[in-house]
This record gives sequence, structure tokens and C-alpha cells, in this order.
Amino acid sequence: MSTLHLLLLRYRGTEDEVEPHVPAHVAYLERHHRAGTFLASGQTVPSEHGGAIIARGTDRAEIEKIAENDPFVCAGVAEYEIITVDVGRVHPALAGLAGVGPSRVRAPGEPPG
Repeated sequence: MSTLHLLLLRYRGTEDEVEPHVPAHVAYLERHHRAGTFLASGQTVPSEHGGAIIARGTDRAEIEKIAENDPFVCAGVAEYEIITVDVGRVHPALAGLAGVGPSRVRAPGEPPG
């Protein structure tokens, strides 16, 4: 099974309360991007809602541990909602990143099935 995880980060307070923890959170993001676990991350629009991360290469229990160690979570200023997805179909440009086999790749304009 090829899984991706959507980590939705929600601030529990104001952006001013989050601000002192931003450098540690950025270091946390960088560490997991370098490890290849985080594929993409960024702030929501509008930014006061929090952020989102797309992760891969680990099971649900491990991704929960990773989320629990986010400095924002440790400081009590944010929390995660984690959605795990069994990738059924994917654009060819994302097949390698998603770790799926050819049977799950769907090219634009390709007829179904």
C-alpha cells in the first residue's frame, strides 16, 4: 500500500502567540524535508489558520510521533489533524514522489480503466 499523510496544522491561539516558536518550527520542517518525509509544507491562506504538510514514507503511528514533536505542538500553540490517504490514482509527475506503481498512474486525457 502506498500512503501519503496530510497534516493540517491549526493554531490554538493567535499568530502573536505562535511567533516565538517559529524558528524551532522551521528547523523541524527543514529536518523532515531533508529526511525525505515531508514532500511539501506551507502556511494556509489566510495564514492565521495554520499550515499544511504532505508527508510520505512512514506509517500512521510514526507520522503521529513526528507531529507530536513539532515545537508548535510541544509549546501548546498548535495541534495537528492527520489524514492518511491510500493513493489510488496519481498524475505521472507525482508517481515517484507518491511511491506508486504504474497501475495507479493516470495521465491527463487518458481514458478510464
